[in-house]
Amino acid sequence: MRVILAGGGTAGHINPALAIASYLKEHEPGVKILYIGAKGGMEENLVPEAGLPFKGIEISGFSRQLNINAFKRNIITLKRIVTSSIESKKLISEFRPDICIGTGGYVSGPVLKKANNMGIPTVIHEQNAFPGMTTRMLSKKAKWIMLAVPEAQKYLNSRCNVVITGNPIRKEIITASKENSKTTLNLDARPVILSFGGSLGARKINETVAGLIAHTTKTDCYQHIHAYGKYGGWFPGFLKEKGVDLQKHPNLSIQEYIKNMPACLAAADLAICRAGAITLSELQAQGKPAILIPSPNVAKNHQYHNAMVLVRNKAAQIVEEKDLTDTKLIKIVKEMLDDKLSLAQYAKNSKKMAILNANARIYEIIKKVIP
Repeated sequence: MRVILAGGGTAGHINPALAIASYLKEHEPGVKILYIGAKGGMEENLVPEAGLPFKGIEISGFSRQLNINAFKRNIITLKRIVTSSIESKKLISEFRPDICIGTGGYVSGPVLKKANNMGIPTVIHEQNAFPGMTTRMLSKKAKWIMLAVPEAQKYLNSRCNVVITGNPIRKEIITASKENSKTTLNLDARPVILSFGGSLGARKINETVAGLIAHTTKTDCYQHIHAYGKYGGWFPGFLKEKGVDLQKHPNLSIQEYIKNMPACLAAADLAICRAGAITLSELQAQGKPAILIPSPNVAKNHQYHNAMVLVRNKAAQIVEEKDLTDTKLIKIVKEMLDDKLSLAQYAKNSKKMAILNANARIYEIIKKVIP
């Protein structure tokens, strides 16, 4: 079996592709995989680190801003659409794949489009409740569109072959236990809050979580793990300005990036986070109640659509960033953690939504396309 994976731009597109590759290597001895991504994109580093061959093409996305710099960028993007098609054809011809799998992001567009033109079957995995532009553009010619949630289907052409697979989830997330994780993290019986805004950090989340922490340190009734992200280096100083001395509160774990997310997520009683597709799937895998704050800076507001899937299933609460304040966050956290029966129901509803065999479902579709 020879497989090309194409996707990138964000971890939300890259990680599913890496999970698919890992499962294929485990279940298909001798499988050959090539990952095609954008030159200079996150995938250029993450894919080789995962042990996969990587080839880059020159491609960029369109800017939706109305200024001269955006206009110039879009002219460059138009030129790259042509050159990336040529690059894609060359890589596909050299590798001779049996199938091309797209996981989203603008880089998957020219690769899958060229594969279709060359008669190579393509399948697409869509992580979000609102399908991305690339998925919508390529869906009519793909053999299968694999969706994380059924809510996404209404945005696709009715003639598309659609199957619900869920999002691939790391084994470590699925198998982590709350009891063992709390022991590993030296946590006690007090409720545990886990908050983060992504690897880069989210300023509004950091600001309001700082207000929450400053409020709760009056009693230290909670344990709190917070990641402030790459651009949140100001956060510890901001806490100090609010009167929080981290040395006096061992119940607080403040860090730039959470490297042991499986343990932290398993230990948590409540999560406060963005509504990226993979994050939500991991919350569901662990059955965690959450306060979701969708990023307003993503295409078609897709994180809002992701979050509302959980909200409608009574598995989470949502606060849009424009409505987020210290006071509001403090109130919701207190209400959720104080009402044990309601919190347990949120957890149960979240767990009920989890699809834990997404990799196996995706593998089944691949085998259908190339028996």
